[in-house]
Amino acid sequence: MTKPATETKPTAEKAASLSPSVRRHLGKNLRSHFADCLTEPVGERLEALIASLGKPRG
Repeated sequence: MTKPATETKPTAEKAASLSPSVRRHLGKNLRSHFADCLTEPVGERLEALIASLGKPRG
């Protein structure tokens, strides 16, 4: 049996339990890890999806 979505989402209380130094460390490492992704070109399919976000469906 699976847990309801409300039980699996992290709460602000849990996020606040990380010390500032741990949060800085995680942030620094995540930025370093994903830095290369920011310089890579976006695929055509993703560009099309992004372009369609502002358009009404129908």
